[in-house]
Amino acid sequence: MPEGDTVFLAGKQLDKALAGKTLTRGEFRHPALATVDLAGRDVLGVGTVGKHLLTRFSGDLTLHSHLKMDGTWRIYPRGASWRFPAHHARVILMTEDIQAIGFRLHDLKLVPTKEEHTLVGHLGPDLLDPQWTDEHAARAAAALRANPTRELGLALLDQRVMAGVGNLYKVEMCFILGVTPWTPVSEVDADKVVALGRKLLLANAWRHEQCTTGDMGRGRRNWVYERTRQGCFRCGGKVVVADQGHDVRKRPTWFCPRCQAGPAPA
Repeated sequence: MPEGDTVFLAGKQLDKALAGKTLTRGEFRHPALATVDLAGRDVLGVGTVGKHLLTRFSGDLTLHSHLKMDGTWRIYPRGASWRFPAHHARVILMTEDIQAIGFRLHDLKLVPTKEEHTLVGHLGPDLLDPQWTDEHAARAAAALRANPTRELGLALLDQRVMAGVGNLYKVEMCFILGVTPWTPVSEVDADKVVALGRKLLLANAWRHEQCTTGDMGRGRRNWVYERTRQGCFRCGGKVVVADQGHDVRKRPTWFCPRCQAGPAPA
């Protein structure tokens, strides 16, 4: 699932391409919205909250989209061929010079702009909020502390605690903190956890490549995430992968038994 920084960058690219322009075509290939036509509306801007994209139009209307595991937005010059099959397109937004196509999008909703809070109001502070303050950090840390026995990895993926962390950052944050993802929240410094999450997402927000080690070389960008073959980037030891969570929330989780202390599956 895309991390918050991936969604943030997609939102910025869409905003640059569409904001201030009038749609010549606004079509949905989605059962609930198939009869909606947005042609003639002005695009006021595109914003993000965690992993949620909000495209705002004239007439007090907002399109909410979520990428989930495989969704993506692509921007092309008008008339250019798409790189994905046409039957994967769910949203088509065109202006005189640009076409923005949403492929394999999920959770598409149109709501009055003033009611956006009904879709994102449950989320914790957005780690990439440009208006981030110490109050945001304190709220996120308090939400993290609220369930001290919870496994840290599960808490990090809970968007109600802080919005934007996905599986990659969950794994890498636990490594940097020196604990396994199964470590209880009570055993870490919540303020430090929040600060680390914001630091990592900010560092990667304006690029497609995600790096947590500070080394952008190929195969050197992550400490343990997906490194079962290469080994731990710090010590070279074996990286172990095990599932964390249940049902739809279950995620493969990597860790280094040498560098990370705490409980782990047998």
